[in-house]
Amino acid sequence: MVMLAFTMTFSLIVMSACTFNGEHPARSFSEATGGEGMERVFWKNVQARNWVEIERALASNYEGVTPAETLDRAATLEQYRRWQLQEFALGDLNTEQNGTTIVVTYTITLKGTTSNASGGSQPLPSTPQHMMTVWQQQKAGWIAIAHAVSPQ
Repeated sequence: MVMLAFTMTFSLIVMSACTFNGEHPARSFSEATGGEGMERVFWKNVQARNWVEIERALASNYEGVTPAETLDRAATLEQYRRWQLQEFALGDLNTEQNGTTIVVTYTITLKGTTSNASGGSQPLPSTPQHMMTVWQQQKAGWIAIAHAVSPQ
């Protein structure tokens, strides 16, 4: 009887600890455990203008597609460097893993500005956009090899 009471008390303590602590979002790519975590960390790095981490996250042969153009790695980095991302919200996340590849689809809503060639700025698109990122696991960790954007 004492053993049963001890077991029940211990179980309640362990379960309540999980409830109190909750999940902690990944703060870096090394802490991300799946496609959703990698996307959230990537966009947090864009927001924080953490270029070292963003460059590490993009493969040397990275390709991106937008409604207006196709971007290689250098053009993508140049585009993000012009952004002043204040806020972002991800929704409708779907992650599919096939071996060492993860495909993440989602919508994103951005708040911020982008600078243009004449030194002015314009707002980032504020309507939700459809996104797809292909992540591949390599020796150094997960890196993005492709990304596509389309208006909603």
